[in-house]
Amino acid sequence: MYKNDKVIRRYSEPFKLKILAELSTGKYTKSELGKLYSIAPTTINEWIRKYERKDLMNTRVKVETKDEITRIKALQKENEQLKKLLLKKDLDQMVEESYLEVAAQKLGYKSVLDLKKKLNIKP
Repeated sequence: MYKNDKVIRRYSEPFKLKILAELSTGKYTKSELGKLYSIAPTTINEWIRKYERKDLMNTRVKVETKDEITRIKALQKENEQLKKLLLKKDLDQMVEESYLEVAAQKLGYKSVLDLKKKLNIKP
């Protein structure tokens, strides 16, 4: 046998369904079934997709304690408060700039920068 000679395996439909049935019982994992029947776990994944058995795909389960959930909610609330404060600060700055523009115009200054220099306000 040469290096480039590959063994191509074809699996029957009943065999594929048997593997998926064994997987659905929970007795074996994909890797265990792969070792038992000499099948790559990726091949089993392909069969899962082919037969639309999404219930057999790997899923992530996120387990959180009550303390973690409480902490996350507190951080989300704090985040919202900080966003509101930042928005308020930005609005206050816009209002201040508008007032300075009107004041500079009414007092006859060429620009807001001239007024700020006169009043010793940092630009």
